[in-house]
Amino acid sequence: MNIKGRIVTAVFAAALAVPAISMAQYGNGYGPPPPPPPGQGPGGWDAPPSDFRQDVQRQGWRDGMYGASQDAKNGRRPNVMNRDEYRNYRGPARRLYRAAFQRGYAAFWSHQGGGRPY
Repeated sequence: MNIKGRIVTAVFAAALAVPAISMAQYGNGYGPPPPPPPGQGPGGWDAPPSDFRQDVQRQGWRDGMYGASQDAKNGRRPNVMNRDEYRNYRGPARRLYRAAFQRGYAAFWSHQGGGRPY
């Protein structure tokens, strides 16, 4: 193979390698994913408040948000007392869990434009 053929082969190989490297780094060859929409992701509207220091509070918040989203998805009227997770919680720090659950439940409905649901 002559010098011209080797140069053409090297340039062709390099042209094929650039997209492969990009795809290996980012998965799709188009660069990093965009940031989450405003209000979502870490610290968004659905993140537990910073004053929740205990795990049970953060779990109550998440359970309240999830319960409210299920009520909305299923077309049920918002009422925290209709949630088994709220009524039947028997774990540690029951009062903290239930207070955080109520706040998470209310925050979901408030974000949906419904204000305080109960």
